[in-house]
Amino acid sequence: MGAECHHPDGVHPGLKGSALGQALGAAESRCAATQERLTAPRRRVLELLLESNSPQKAYDLIAAFGTHGEPAKPPTVYRALEFLERLGFAHRIESLNAYVPCRIDGQSHRAAFLICDCCGAAEEFEPDFTAQLSAAAKAGYQVSTITLEARGRCAACSAG
Repeated sequence: MGAECHHPDGVHPGLKGSALGQALGAAESRCAATQERLTAPRRRVLELLLESNSPQKAYDLIAAFGTHGEPAKPPTVYRALEFLERLGFAHRIESLNAYVPCRIDGQSHRAAFLICDCCGAAEEFEPDFTAQLSAAAKAGYQVSTITLEARGRCAACSAG
């Protein structure tokens, strides 16, 4: 947590127990439905993202990868992250150079994040870009991706 952060730990908890199992099971089902494979390394990286309380840098994932403390080889984690992003299980937060699990059900949506400057939490939401996409289409522009990152203080840090 940031030096100015005064709220208790766990305000932005990652998934644990049965909730984690359900999320991993849902990911496996989505992979099976699209004939993709959630290999053991991909599953482990997704598990680490889902368990985390905040965005994770690739090298944090590499260090935490092994269940007995052994790190992963960097290409293993980077390939897993690429797969998870492609299938919509994870997002990269550009300004932090870090990754978070997708918290919105469904395979395709525009990602937007509220990033707390105090505790580092990142909350995903789905913005309405209808007007902007319409304007782009009128100009003949085909938008392929939109990522919005807004910084400030989460409710817990603002109240603290």
